[in-house]
Amino acid sequence: MTTRNRQATALTLACLCTALLAGCNNKSPEAGRPNTAPPPSGSASTATGSASKPPTDVPATPPERPKAALGLSLAAAEAFVYYYSDLLNYASDTGDARDLLTNSDSGCERCRLYSDFVKTSNAQNGLLTGDYHEHTKEVSELLRGSSGRLGGSAVVTVGAYVSKQTKSATPITSKPTTYKRELALSPQGGNWVMYEMKLVEQ
Repeated sequence: MTTRNRQATALTLACLCTALLAGCNNKSPEAGRPNTAPPPSGSASTATGSASKPPTDVPATPPERPKAALGLSLAAAEAFVYYYSDLLNYASDTGDARDLLTNSDSGCERCRLYSDFVKTSNAQNGLLTGDYHEHTKEVSELLRGSSGRLGGSAVVTVGAYVSKQTKSATPITSKPTTYKRELALSPQGGNWVMYEMKLVEQ
């Protein structure tokens, strides 16, 4: 964690949260989840082929919050962002987004959009194939505001994958992509939860 993570200002967080929440009206699924929805314009093409095989190491139960992600410190927030990525991947694998939503603020629109999508299209029902797991490479610029919320960003990569909304729908192929996830966390029950998130293709 960098020194500037500890030099947060309420103004900076307010600007970030304003930017995040201003984008909440965008109904496009890809705004919250590059690994399970049709990708942004210019990065996808329809195809009848398939991407590489999906991961085979799907846990039988959702990942548990690691001890490092407990509490409301900046270090716990950083660990939580990595953990949340694991929850996104588990939901994509199985279609089970219950733990994802438990670790999301009730007002997080993109969290709900993600949940709705994976309930329909996921690896278990065969409508999501390839290297769809997202990998969080770096969490940075964690800033705590006077509201108690925290903002920051993470670098996320996703491989090539194919998604379909129904078994008869035309497959949509996505190329490997790197994103910046802008995010805001809020305190809930003594731990961080996802307040809102927005992906920006790099």
